[in-house]
Amino acid sequence: MAVDVADLVARAREGRPRAVARLISLVEGASPQLREVMAALAPRCGNAYVVGLTGSPGVGKSTSTSALVTAYRQQGKRVGILAVDPSSPFSGGALLGDRVRMGEHASDPGVYIRSMATRGHLGGLAWAAPQAIRVLDAAGCDVILVETVGVGQSEVEIAAQADTSVVLLAPGMGDGIQAAKAGILEIGDVYVVNKADRDGADATVRELNHMLGLGEARKPGDWRPPVVKTVAARGEGVDEVVEALEKHRGWMEERGVLGERRAARAAREIETIAVTALRERMGELRGGKRLDALAERVVTGSLDPYAAADELVAGVTGEEPGENTGV
Repeated sequence: MAVDVADLVARAREGRPRAVARLISLVEGASPQLREVMAALAPRCGNAYVVGLTGSPGVGKSTSTSALVTAYRQQGKRVGILAVDPSSPFSGGALLGDRVRMGEHASDPGVYIRSMATRGHLGGLAWAAPQAIRVLDAAGCDVILVETVGVGQSEVEIAAQADTSVVLLAPGMGDGIQAAKAGILEIGDVYVVNKADRDGADATVRELNHMLGLGEARKPGDWRPPVVKTVAARGEGVDEVVEALEKHRGWMEERGVLGERRAARAAREIETIAVTALRERMGELRGGKRLDALAERVVTGSLDPYAAADELVAGVTGEEPGENTGV
């Protein structure tokens, strides 16, 4: 059933959680009205500060997210939370347990919590996360916290969606060494060693600082990710994390990096939408005889795969085979 998008957006701007929930549901369900929704939201986006939190399972991402919400609410800021949970590879369902862990904020009208299932999407985020972030931004959230699944070393997609990426680690989990592996040291803007009341916290901090020092050469004035110790369950060190986040935001604004990151994020979003549309059209061709005929010619050797791909793309775009392929 069609909804009144303008009315829904207006109510979301007033902070009505049901309207926000309905808009995100339209996004997740790839509603036929999705284009109308995005068009209505566009003029109202671009004000929220997006913070991504990632790290291995068990480091305390949900607890840290909840502690950050408390800190930002004490500053009078409206906070949106996207908590991404893994989907079962068997049933496709998801527990969405992060909402339970952050129940203390559920009744706060200045906080909106949304759990999202990955639905098989890799990289630690749900495929609809970029559009859901837009909804929360347009709904008037000052800060949006995006908590990823916690899938391990490959979970670097958050760096493409957040203004600032926070990597959480914990002592005694081998995370100091894991952080040295591909991807993790490149995505963190702020590093947090949570559960710092455990043995080995200082050693983990030293390892991280040493590994960051061995990383890419930095020019004078470049951002060097700080390492902050916290005990999120008791709220210890959380103010220092907020301070580090604000320093990073200020540094990005001063040097124009924030605008560059947001432009790159928009470019990736546009590309994803365009590629999805092309795949849908390719799927339509797959149902016909054109793809089968091209495959047969490749098998017999009368056509190479690149030339076949050119012909298939030409069938989708209407261009001459080989035109603007870039291959």
